[in-house]
Amino acid sequence: MMIKTIFSGFGGQGVLSMGYTVANTAMFEGKHVTYFPSYGVEVRGGTANCTVVVSDEEIASPVASEPDFVVAMNQPSFARFQSILQSGGLICVNSSIVNTSAARHDIEILAVPTSELAEQIGSIKVANMVLLGAFIRASSIVSFDFMIKNLSQILGEGKSQLIKLNKEALEMGFNYVKE
Repeated sequence: MMIKTIFSGFGGQGVLSMGYTVANTAMFEGKHVTYFPSYGVEVRGGTANCTVVVSDEEIASPVASEPDFVVAMNQPSFARFQSILQSGGLICVNSSIVNTSAARHDIEILAVPTSELAEQIGSIKVANMVLLGAFIRASSIVSFDFMIKNLSQILGEGKSQLIKLNKEALEMGFNYVKE
């Protein structure tokens, strides 16, 4: 089993953090992982994306030319990465700001109003974690329960003050997606 995912959006939306969280969770679960971030020189407000490959076996290349999943936090990312998503793949989008009317017909779309859901929690800053929770429910790329249980270790000690808020956002996104 090898799963390739691209997380993308504007710098400052937390897309690198989303990928980092999935990569660390998979690594702590004992899987093979690559995490390959990419961002423009302007960083905040510019484009940012990362590729995460999770596998039961060693990974030869961190490149995902035809990813299984794409997570798009903004319109430019949706337009750019839906074109390389493999046929039958799933693209998860922040439907608060992404219009999916121009989507390919051979892919699945999971549209989550992450900005509105994050505002219900009290901070737009966790919109990325809302979408990450939804993505994990839809993809089963990592164990959600394991991630929640070990979130402070996965995110690192520097973010410990935000663990409760991040857990709440992850759970909101996870529960938003129907089985």
